[in-house]
Amino acid sequence: MDLHAIAVPTYAQMLKGLSNQLTKAQAFAADNGLSPDELISARLAPDMFPLSTQVRFVCTQASDMLRQLTGSDSFTPAEDATDFDGLRAQLAEAVAKVQATPASAFDGAAQKTIELKMPNGIVFDMTGEQFLRDWALAQFYFHLTAAYAILRHKGVALGKPDWVSHMFAYIRPGTLPGG
Repeated sequence: MDLHAIAVPTYAQMLKGLSNQLTKAQAFAADNGLSPDELISARLAPDMFPLSTQVRFVCTQASDMLRQLTGSDSFTPAEDATDFDGLRAQLAEAVAKVQATPASAFDGAAQKTIELKMPNGIVFDMTGEQFLRDWALAQFYFHLTAAYAILRHKGVALGKPDWVSHMFAYIRPGTLPGG
């Protein structure tokens, strides 16, 4: 399994998609007289993290994937951004780091032994392939989904095209309805 071919495009396109969703959220706030903080500090439930932390965690998950599989330095944001520009800057940095990672950095990563230590003392032993498939992608998508759901919950007009905006590159010419 070519982990670079799976991880790099997947992480980059979804990070960019979240950035675009945040641009729509910023416009929604302005159009509806909302303080940006009403969206940035919003949560789905009292015991869940706010949008700003979900964005930071998305970046953290991208960083952790690269660190575990390639040994590259971490680029995890130290704290939550407090405005939309800051949130998008965190995502842009994550995209740049992911896209700058060459395929050669993933050489041997699929068979690499990963020891994933949890704060509660549980340790997971897995290969790099298992780590990407069973842990890294799931954690990444969890926080992406939470961010998307927070924005939808607050009324931002997001839909499937915003979630999979990268798919527009694959549309066969002449097959768009009305086009």
